[in-house]
Amino acid sequence: MRVLRRPARPSRRRTATTVVTAALVGGAFAGLLTVTGAPRTPSAQALEDTTAPGTSPATRAPGKVLPAEARGRSGKPGSGTRSPVSVVQIVAHPDDDLFFMNPDTSQSLRSGSPLTGVYLTAGESDGVNARPRDAGTAPRDKAGYAEARQNGIRAAYAEMATGSRTSVWDREAIPTAGGGWAELDTLRARPQIKLVWLQIREAGATNGDRPHSLHGLWTGRITTLESQRSAGTPVSADFAYTREQVVATLTGILERFRPTFVRMQDPSPGTYPGSGKFRDHQDHLFGARFAQTALDRYARLPGHPHVGVQNYLGYPTSVLPHTLDPETADAKLRTLETYAWLDGVHDCGTDAGCGDLKVAARPGGRGWTQTVRYARGTSTSWVQHDPDGGLHAFSVLDGRLAAWRKPADAVAWRGPELLPGAGLDSGVTAVTLPDGRIAVFGTRTVLGGDAAAYRREVVTTVQGAPGGAFGAWRSLGTPERSDAEGTSDISAPAVTVAPDGRATVVLRDSLHRLTARDQLPDGGWGPWRPLGGTEVYGDPVAATDAAGRGYVFASTPVTVLAWSARTPGGPLTGPSPTGLPPTTLALSASAAADGDGVRLWFRKPASGDLRSADFSGAGPASPVTELSGTGVAGFGPVSGGDGLLAVRSRTGFLATAPHGRAGTRPVWTLEPFLFSGAPDAGTDGVAAIGLDGRLHWTPAGR
Repeated sequence: MRVLRRPARPSRRRTATTVVTAALVGGAFAGLLTVTGAPRTPSAQALEDTTAPGTSPATRAPGKVLPAEARGRSGKPGSGTRSPVSVVQIVAHPDDDLFFMNPDTSQSLRSGSPLTGVYLTAGESDGVNARPRDAGTAPRDKAGYAEARQNGIRAAYAEMATGSRTSVWDREAIPTAGGGWAELDTLRARPQIKLVWLQIREAGATNGDRPHSLHGLWTGRITTLESQRSAGTPVSADFAYTREQVVATLTGILERFRPTFVRMQDPSPGTYPGSGKFRDHQDHLFGARFAQTALDRYARLPGHPHVGVQNYLGYPTSVLPHTLDPETADAKLRTLETYAWLDGVHDCGTDAGCGDLKVAARPGGRGWTQTVRYARGTSTSWVQHDPDGGLHAFSVLDGRLAAWRKPADAVAWRGPELLPGAGLDSGVTAVTLPDGRIAVFGTRTVLGGDAAAYRREVVTTVQGAPGGAFGAWRSLGTPERSDAEGTSDISAPAVTVAPDGRATVVLRDSLHRLTARDQLPDGGWGPWRPLGGTEVYGDPVAATDAAGRGYVFASTPVTVLAWSARTPGGPLTGPSPTGLPPTTLALSASAAADGDGVRLWFRKPASGDLRSADFSGAGPASPVTELSGTGVAGFGPVSGGDGLLAVRSRTGFLATAPHGRAGTRPVWTLEPFLFSGAPDAGTDGVAAIGLDGRLHWTPAGR
């Protein structure tokens, strides 16, 4: 085992703060925010998984209340029960996690839970570690540049986790399940934090024809892809992988670290219609498909904890409104400055350099440090009522539909039960039909036996009777002609339901317009039909008003478009301009409290501030309502239902508040656990899926 030591030299780099309270409670908002303790009471239950294999009888006891992660005012991990959370991040290049997954990464590091970062390629590029102005005279050394990027990542992670970029890492070579070798780095001060370097050769171009890449290996243009070892790595011999060996290697990594949650890049980021070029880097896209295949294989193995997945948008975030408030964006930028070796202090002890000087020319990327955006999994409509008052909640674990149920007369939830059918993508939407049955809609990835078989499609399952079992999944297909044309780039579906029970499924296609498929009176489905719209991004959302009229909303970079049914059960027409300002794209909608039309919730770009507007018919929306005194920042959808608000706060914790008459200042309560996707707020309470794969429930009034 090789130990990487950094001399204890004073650093001029700024360190990111880990003080949670100061980040959330300050200035005019002091006193408005309450941080709750560990949820050991029904006010914030972490509901026990009664089916997870590999857990002890004590932790599998039905109804047992489990403590979630807690953090005191010092920002340090709480001293309660050890967290069951374990996160694995899989990215193509060193810095993809810092640009596209932060602040989620830093929040996990501060939580005290295990986190393992996995880097597929060495990120060697052209071997020049220099700012563009100096590139012409700099030497080309791919092994050295790969090491410099590793040094930058180690410094950034050490700084996020401990406050010191020079904290010591222990480095060793480990064999992989694919027959090669990887480097494993462990942060000595926080040994639950690890980095795995697979050191596979990278493409070296976003869209260029580079057969010797993950792209070429995925499509079969090459049969093996070589390694690119970094200078100074403890891995002592070169190796090469077949496509199968890359999948086996990643599956073995998952088996070794047993995650409950995986962060990965977007396997279907789309193409530009005119040129057919990928919107994201080809290494990002095909690296994510290798990770997706490994996760599918891992999910079928027995004896591991259930695992959830979150996908992150990459390069396409450049053209979209910023999602992060200034304080969070500044902290993210400081981490990138550390990675980029911006101050030039040579404290890493190696000749290759202490960071990535290519990034030093523009450490903010193309607006990337001001944004984080999930590629899917943003629905706030995944909890539904039974006719008898019971509740059902749904998520995706192990690529299968996970279902929880709380009978009307019960306090505790039961579940999750994993329904048959694999390959589900993160994020599902549930609706209650007029006869009381619940239907669940989502998308499924079909991996197939080769690259040509890869596709994503819309699927649905419905209860056979109210409160009964769900039937088999039914495929509604896809409006895409082929994966080759648009990388199967479709959104999660939004669903409206007519008074007679017929559903209309709406999604964004790879041309960034909305398409729909209508259910027929006999229960069958008509063809996909275009609904129009241009430059639509994110997931559409749907709601039905008290009169039975359906509405669908979708964001563009500059406004929100609306489609609506003029009569109950009538066809959706539009798009209609709403007159709304830009949003962060993440929307949620529900029937308006006064029964007239629907209410749309969204956030103000670059602030995290909460906004709402009412919409009735085909006309413009009502004036925007600003929620004064929000004070929690954060990003992602706002779940606003029946007197309750639930959002992701700046810390990543769930923030809830009652809301009533216009102009009142919400008093926020933080439930101190990290969660995936979006919360769901309703009449009975607020639900969120923790990174431990468990349903966390806060009853209304608690």
